[in-house]
Amino acid sequence: MTSLRPSLSSNIRPLSVLAVGVVLLASGCAPPASEVEQQVADAMAIDESSSPDAAYFLDASNTHNKFSRTIPPVLTVPSGAVIELLTKEATDGQIDVDSPVEAMANLDFEPIHPLTGPIYVEGAEPGDVLAVTLHEIEVGDWGWTSHAPGFGFLADDFTEPYLKTWHFAPGQTEAEFAPGISIPLRPFPGVIGVAPDTDELLNTIPPRANGGNMDNKYMTAGTTVYLPVFVEGALLSVGDTHAAQGDGEVCGTAIEAPMRIVLEAEVLKGGPSIEEPQYETEDFYAVTAFAETIDEAARKATRYMLDYLETEHGLSRPDAYALASLAADLKISETVDVPHHLVSMHLPKEIFRAAE
Repeated sequence: MTSLRPSLSSNIRPLSVLAVGVVLLASGCAPPASEVEQQVADAMAIDESSSPDAAYFLDASNTHNKFSRTIPPVLTVPSGAVIELLTKEATDGQIDVDSPVEAMANLDFEPIHPLTGPIYVEGAEPGDVLAVTLHEIEVGDWGWTSHAPGFGFLADDFTEPYLKTWHFAPGQTEAEFAPGISIPLRPFPGVIGVAPDTDELLNTIPPRANGGNMDNKYMTAGTTVYLPVFVEGALLSVGDTHAAQGDGEVCGTAIEAPMRIVLEAEVLKGGPSIEEPQYETEDFYAVTAFAETIDEAARKATRYMLDYLETEHGLSRPDAYALASLAADLKISETVDVPHHLVSMHLPKEIFRAAE
Protein backbone atom coordinates (compact mmCIF):
# COMPACT_ATOMS: atom_id res chain seq x y z
CA MET A 1 0.00 0.00 0.00
CA THR A 2 2.91 2.37 0.63
CA SER A 3 3.84 2.30 -3.05
CA LEU A 4 0.43 3.70 -3.95
CA ARG A 5 0.81 6.80 -1.76
CA PRO A 6 3.56 9.40 -1.45
CA SER A 7 5.77 8.74 1.58
CA LEU A 8 7.63 11.95 2.28
CA SER A 9 10.93 10.90 3.83
CA SER A 10 11.91 14.57 3.85
CA ASN A 11 9.30 15.05 6.58
CA ILE A 12 10.99 12.58 8.95
CA ARG A 13 13.22 14.48 11.37
CA PRO A 14 15.13 13.61 14.55
CA LEU A 15 13.19 14.87 17.56
CA SER A 16 16.20 16.85 18.80
CA VAL A 17 15.91 19.37 15.96
CA LEU A 18 12.14 19.71 15.67
CA ALA A 19 11.58 22.78 17.79
CA VAL A 20 14.67 24.82 16.85
CA GLY A 21 13.70 28.46 16.53
CA VAL A 22 10.20 27.89 17.95
CA VAL A 23 9.32 29.37 21.33
CA LEU A 24 7.12 26.86 23.13
CA LEU A 25 5.33 26.66 26.43
CA ALA A 26 6.18 23.93 28.91
CA SER A 27 2.99 23.73 30.97
CA GLY A 28 3.43 23.72 34.72
CA CYS A 29 7.02 25.03 34.79
CA ALA A 30 6.31 28.52 36.07
CA PRO A 31 6.89 28.95 39.82
CA PRO A 32 3.44 29.14 41.46
CA ALA A 33 2.50 31.87 43.90
CA SER A 34 0.66 29.56 46.28
CA GLU A 35 0.08 25.93 47.14
CA VAL A 36 -3.26 26.02 45.26
CA GLU A 37 -1.55 27.33 42.14
CA GLN A 38 1.05 24.59 42.48
CA GLN A 39 -1.70 21.97 42.53
CA VAL A 40 -3.25 23.46 39.40
CA ALA A 41 0.12 23.56 37.68
CA ASP A 42 0.83 19.95 38.61
CA ALA A 43 -2.53 18.86 37.25
CA MET A 44 -1.91 20.63 33.95
CA ALA A 45 1.69 19.54 33.52
CA ILE A 46 2.51 17.17 30.66
CA ASP A 47 4.88 14.37 31.57
CA GLU A 48 6.95 14.37 28.38
CA SER A 49 9.08 11.51 29.68
CA SER A 50 6.06 9.21 29.35
CA SER A 51 5.25 10.35 25.83
CA PRO A 52 6.41 7.99 23.07
CA ASP A 53 9.09 9.17 20.67
CA ALA A 54 7.82 10.43 17.32
CA ALA A 55 9.16 8.80 14.17
CA TYR A 56 7.49 11.24 11.75
CA PHE A 57 7.31 15.00 11.52
CA LEU A 58 5.20 17.51 9.60
CA ASP A 59 5.94 21.22 9.71
CA ALA A 60 3.31 23.92 9.29
CA SER A 61 3.95 24.31 5.56
CA ASN A 62 2.11 21.02 4.93
CA THR A 63 -1.41 22.47 5.11
CA HIS A 64 -4.76 22.57 3.33
CA ASN A 65 -8.11 24.06 4.37
CA LYS A 66 -10.86 21.84 2.96
CA PHE A 67 -12.13 18.33 3.63
CA SER A 68 -12.28 15.93 0.68
CA ARG A 69 -11.00 12.51 -0.37
CA THR A 70 -9.38 14.24 -3.36
CA ILE A 71 -6.77 16.10 -1.28
CA PRO A 72 -3.56 14.02 -1.57
CA PRO A 73 -1.74 12.98 1.60
CA VAL A 74 1.53 14.68 2.51
CA LEU A 75 2.69 11.84 4.75
CA THR A 76 2.12 8.07 4.86
CA VAL A 77 2.54 6.21 8.16
CA PRO A 78 1.83 2.71 9.48
CA SER A 79 -0.93 2.10 11.99
CA GLY A 80 0.35 2.94 15.46
CA ALA A 81 2.77 5.61 14.22
CA VAL A 82 3.68 8.51 16.49
CA ILE A 83 3.77 11.81 14.62
CA GLU A 84 4.99 15.23 15.68
CA LEU A 85 3.40 18.12 13.82
CA LEU A 86 3.25 21.89 13.90
CA THR A 87 0.11 23.92 13.29
CA LYS A 88 -0.63 27.49 12.21
CA GLU A 89 -3.10 29.84 13.86
CA ALA A 90 -6.58 29.85 12.36
CA THR A 91 -6.31 32.79 9.93
CA ASP A 92 -3.23 31.43 8.13
CA GLY A 93 -1.18 34.55 8.81
CA GLN A 94 -3.84 37.24 8.36
CA ILE A 95 -3.57 38.08 12.07
CA ASP A 96 -0.37 38.46 14.08
CA VAL A 97 0.41 39.55 17.61
CA ASP A 98 0.73 43.20 16.55
CA SER A 99 -2.38 43.38 14.33
CA PRO A 100 -4.78 46.30 14.90
CA VAL A 101 -8.50 45.69 15.37
CA GLU A 102 -9.04 46.83 11.78
CA ALA A 103 -7.51 43.55 10.62
CA MET A 104 -10.68 41.78 11.75
CA ALA A 105 -12.89 43.97 9.59
CA ASN A 106 -10.88 42.91 6.53
CA LEU A 107 -10.56 39.22 7.42
CA ASP A 108 -10.85 36.86 4.47
CA PHE A 109 -12.60 33.63 5.49
CA GLU A 110 -11.34 31.64 2.49
CA PRO A 111 -7.90 30.79 4.01
CA ILE A 112 -9.43 30.03 7.44
CA HIS A 113 -8.33 26.77 9.14
CA PRO A 114 -4.98 25.80 7.63
CA LEU A 115 -4.82 22.11 8.58
CA THR A 116 -1.61 20.13 8.87
CA GLY A 117 -1.97 16.98 6.76
CA PRO A 118 -3.60 14.95 5.35
CA ILE A 119 -1.86 11.91 6.85
CA TYR A 120 -2.48 8.56 5.17
CA VAL A 121 -2.61 5.76 7.78
CA GLU A 122 -1.85 2.38 6.24
CA GLY A 123 -4.54 -0.24 6.68
CA ALA A 124 -7.37 2.20 7.35
CA GLU A 125 -10.48 1.30 5.37
CA PRO A 126 -14.08 2.54 5.34
CA GLY A 127 -15.90 1.17 8.38
CA ASP A 128 -12.79 1.11 10.56
CA VAL A 129 -12.15 3.49 13.45
CA LEU A 130 -9.03 5.66 13.68
CA ALA A 131 -7.89 6.11 17.28
CA VAL A 132 -5.89 9.35 17.63
CA THR A 133 -4.17 9.69 21.01
CA LEU A 134 -2.97 13.19 21.84
CA HIS A 135 0.27 12.76 23.79
CA GLU A 136 1.68 16.31 23.89
CA ILE A 137 0.30 19.73 23.01
CA GLU A 138 2.47 22.84 23.41
CA VAL A 139 1.46 26.42 22.70
CA GLY A 140 3.58 28.78 20.64
CA ASP A 141 4.67 32.24 21.76
CA TRP A 142 1.53 34.21 20.93
CA GLY A 143 -2.22 33.99 20.50
CA TRP A 144 -5.34 36.01 19.72
CA THR A 145 -9.10 36.08 20.18
CA SER A 146 -11.72 38.16 18.41
CA HIS A 147 -15.25 38.51 17.22
CA ALA A 148 -16.01 39.63 13.70
CA PRO A 149 -19.16 41.31 12.38
CA GLY A 150 -21.71 38.72 11.30
CA PHE A 151 -20.09 35.78 13.13
CA GLY A 152 -20.70 34.39 16.60
CA PHE A 153 -23.62 33.18 18.72
CA LEU A 154 -24.73 36.78 19.41
CA ALA A 155 -23.75 38.18 16.01
CA ASP A 156 -26.71 40.57 15.95
CA ASP A 157 -25.65 42.08 19.28
CA PHE A 158 -22.01 42.78 18.35
CA THR A 159 -21.55 44.57 15.04
CA GLU A 160 -18.10 46.10 15.59
CA PRO A 161 -14.84 44.15 15.18
CA TYR A 162 -12.91 43.18 18.31
CA LEU A 163 -9.38 41.81 18.70
CA LYS A 164 -7.20 40.92 21.69
CA THR A 165 -3.68 39.45 21.41
CA TRP A 166 -1.22 37.87 23.85
CA HIS A 167 2.51 37.24 24.04
CA PHE A 168 3.31 33.94 25.78
CA ALA A 169 6.56 33.33 27.65
CA PRO A 170 8.12 29.92 28.24
CA GLY A 171 6.56 28.36 31.31
CA GLN A 172 3.42 30.50 31.18
CA THR A 173 0.27 28.61 32.22
CA GLU A 174 -2.28 31.44 32.18
CA ALA A 175 -3.32 34.29 29.90
CA GLU A 176 -4.13 37.59 31.57
CA PHE A 177 -7.42 38.74 30.04
CA ALA A 178 -7.56 41.94 32.10
CA PRO A 179 -6.13 43.07 35.44
CA GLY A 180 -7.38 40.56 37.97
CA ILE A 181 -8.72 38.13 35.33
CA SER A 182 -6.55 35.20 34.21
CA ILE A 183 -7.51 32.24 32.01
CA PRO A 184 -5.75 28.86 32.39
CA LEU A 185 -4.05 27.66 29.19
CA ARG A 186 -5.43 24.21 28.28
CA PRO A 187 -4.48 23.68 24.64
CA PHE A 188 -6.28 21.42 22.17
CA PRO A 189 -6.87 21.16 18.40
CA GLY A 190 -10.14 22.81 17.41
CA VAL A 191 -10.09 20.79 14.20
CA ILE A 192 -9.25 17.10 14.14
CA GLY A 193 -10.80 14.97 11.44
CA VAL A 194 -10.53 12.53 8.56
CA ALA A 195 -11.59 12.88 4.94
CA PRO A 196 -15.26 12.43 4.08
CA ASP A 197 -16.18 10.22 1.14
CA THR A 198 -16.74 13.04 -1.33
CA ASP A 199 -14.95 14.72 -4.21
CA GLU A 200 -16.41 18.05 -3.14
CA LEU A 201 -14.04 20.41 -1.34
CA LEU A 202 -16.00 20.98 1.85
CA ASN A 203 -15.58 24.13 3.92
CA THR A 204 -14.01 23.36 7.31
CA ILE A 205 -16.22 25.68 9.37
CA PRO A 206 -19.02 23.25 10.38
CA PRO A 207 -18.32 19.96 12.18
CA ARG A 208 -19.52 16.80 10.46
CA ALA A 209 -19.51 13.02 10.89
CA ASN A 210 -15.80 13.01 9.94
CA GLY A 211 -15.02 15.25 12.92
CA GLY A 212 -13.41 18.45 11.71
CA ASN A 213 -14.16 21.70 13.49
CA MET A 214 -15.55 20.24 16.71
CA ASP A 215 -14.01 22.94 18.94
CA ASN A 216 -14.21 20.51 21.86
CA LYS A 217 -12.03 21.72 24.72
CA TYR A 218 -11.80 18.25 26.28
CA MET A 219 -9.78 16.85 23.35
CA THR A 220 -6.52 17.84 24.99
CA ALA A 221 -3.32 15.97 25.92
CA GLY A 222 -4.16 12.58 27.40
CA THR A 223 -7.32 12.16 25.31
CA THR A 224 -7.90 9.50 22.65
CA VAL A 225 -10.25 10.64 19.88
CA TYR A 226 -12.06 7.96 17.87
CA LEU A 227 -12.87 8.94 14.28
CA PRO A 228 -14.99 6.87 11.88
CA VAL A 229 -13.05 6.10 8.67
CA PHE A 230 -14.75 6.91 5.37
CA VAL A 231 -11.93 6.55 2.82
CA GLU A 232 -8.83 4.41 2.38
CA GLY A 233 -6.00 5.69 4.55
CA ALA A 234 -8.39 7.83 6.63
CA LEU A 235 -6.52 11.04 5.63
CA LEU A 236 -6.14 12.62 9.06
CA SER A 237 -5.76 16.40 9.41
CA VAL A 238 -5.27 18.62 12.49
CA GLY A 239 -5.35 22.37 13.03
CA ASP A 240 -7.23 25.41 14.37
CA THR A 241 -5.36 24.95 17.64
CA HIS A 242 -6.75 26.66 20.74
CA ALA A 243 -4.86 27.64 23.89
CA ALA A 244 -8.04 28.21 25.92
CA GLN A 245 -11.77 28.06 25.27
CA GLY A 246 -15.07 27.72 27.09
CA ASP A 247 -17.78 25.24 26.17
CA GLY A 248 -19.72 26.78 23.28
CA GLU A 249 -17.00 29.13 21.95
CA VAL A 250 -19.81 31.69 21.91
CA CYS A 251 -18.03 34.69 20.35
CA GLY A 252 -16.67 32.52 17.53
CA THR A 253 -13.03 32.21 18.60
CA ALA A 254 -10.88 30.75 21.34
CA ILE A 255 -7.34 31.88 22.11
CA GLU A 256 -6.13 30.96 18.64
CA ALA A 257 -2.44 30.05 18.58
CA PRO A 258 0.16 28.04 16.66
CA MET A 259 1.15 24.79 18.38
CA ARG A 260 3.26 21.66 18.44
CA ILE A 261 1.42 18.34 18.83
CA VAL A 262 2.62 14.78 19.30
CA LEU A 263 -0.08 12.25 18.45
CA GLU A 264 -0.44 8.54 17.76
CA ALA A 265 -2.71 7.20 15.00
CA GLU A 266 -3.91 3.59 15.26
CA VAL A 267 -6.40 1.76 13.03
CA LEU A 268 -9.01 -0.23 14.95
CA LYS A 269 -10.63 -3.11 13.07
CA GLY A 270 -13.37 -5.56 13.94
CA GLY A 271 -14.87 -3.56 16.79
CA PRO A 272 -18.10 -1.59 16.99
CA SER A 273 -18.55 1.00 14.26
CA ILE A 274 -19.32 4.61 15.17
CA GLU A 275 -21.30 7.18 13.21
CA GLU A 276 -19.56 10.28 14.60
CA PRO A 277 -16.43 10.93 16.68
CA GLN A 278 -16.13 9.72 20.25
CA TYR A 279 -13.34 10.22 22.78
CA GLU A 280 -12.08 9.16 26.18
CA THR A 281 -9.63 9.90 28.95
CA GLU A 282 -8.75 7.96 32.07
CA ASP A 283 -11.73 9.61 33.77
CA PHE A 284 -14.61 9.56 31.27
CA TYR A 285 -15.98 8.23 27.98
CA ALA A 286 -17.69 10.70 25.65
CA VAL A 287 -19.66 10.86 22.43
CA THR A 288 -20.28 13.77 20.04
CA ALA A 289 -23.13 14.67 17.70
CA PHE A 290 -23.67 17.49 15.22
CA ALA A 291 -26.99 18.90 13.99
CA GLU A 292 -28.52 22.15 12.82
CA THR A 293 -30.05 22.74 16.26
CA ILE A 294 -28.64 22.18 19.73
CA ASP A 295 -31.75 20.17 20.66
CA GLU A 296 -31.29 17.68 17.84
CA ALA A 297 -27.54 17.40 18.46
CA ALA A 298 -28.30 16.67 22.13
CA ARG A 299 -30.79 13.95 21.18
CA LYS A 300 -28.27 12.34 18.81
CA ALA A 301 -25.53 12.46 21.45
CA THR A 302 -27.83 10.82 23.98
CA ARG A 303 -28.68 8.01 21.55
CA TYR A 304 -24.97 7.46 20.81
CA MET A 305 -24.30 7.14 24.53
CA LEU A 306 -27.08 4.58 24.85
CA ASP A 307 -25.52 2.66 21.95
CA TYR A 308 -22.19 2.69 23.79
CA LEU A 309 -23.72 1.47 27.05
CA GLU A 310 -25.54 -1.35 25.28
CA THR A 311 -22.51 -2.46 23.25
CA GLU A 312 -19.69 -1.99 25.73
CA HIS A 313 -21.42 -2.56 29.06
CA GLY A 314 -24.24 -4.96 28.17
CA LEU A 315 -27.08 -2.80 29.46
CA SER A 316 -30.60 -3.00 28.10
CA ARG A 317 -31.66 0.17 26.31
CA PRO A 318 -34.12 1.18 29.08
CA ASP A 319 -31.35 0.71 31.68
CA ALA A 320 -28.90 2.65 29.49
CA TYR A 321 -31.40 5.51 29.18
CA ALA A 322 -31.87 5.67 32.94
CA LEU A 323 -28.12 5.48 33.63
CA ALA A 324 -27.43 8.31 31.16
CA SER A 325 -29.98 10.44 32.99
CA LEU A 326 -28.40 9.69 36.35
CA ALA A 327 -24.68 9.91 35.54
CA ALA A 328 -23.96 11.42 32.09
CA ASP A 329 -23.48 15.12 31.32
CA LEU A 330 -24.51 16.88 28.12
CA LYS A 331 -22.09 19.63 27.08
CA ILE A 332 -22.51 22.26 24.37
CA SER A 333 -19.15 22.06 22.63
CA GLU A 334 -19.78 24.75 20.02
CA THR A 335 -22.66 26.96 18.91
CA VAL A 336 -21.11 29.13 16.20
CA ASP A 337 -19.94 26.93 13.31
CA VAL A 338 -23.04 27.27 11.15
CA PRO A 339 -25.00 25.49 9.96
CA HIS A 340 -24.05 22.90 12.59
CA HIS A 341 -23.84 22.83 16.38
CA LEU A 342 -21.90 20.19 18.33
CA VAL A 343 -23.06 18.60 21.57
CA SER A 344 -21.06 16.07 23.58
CA MET A 345 -22.07 13.71 26.37
CA HIS A 346 -19.61 12.59 29.08
CA LEU A 347 -19.95 9.50 31.25
CA PRO A 348 -17.60 9.17 34.26
CA LYS A 349 -15.71 5.88 34.37
CA GLU A 350 -15.70 5.84 38.17
CA ILE A 351 -19.26 4.52 38.20
CA PHE A 352 -17.99 1.29 36.68
CA ARG A 353 -14.93 1.06 38.92
CA ALA A 354 -17.18 1.31 41.96
CA ALA A 355 -19.08 -1.78 40.82
CA GLU A 356 -15.94 -3.90 40.36
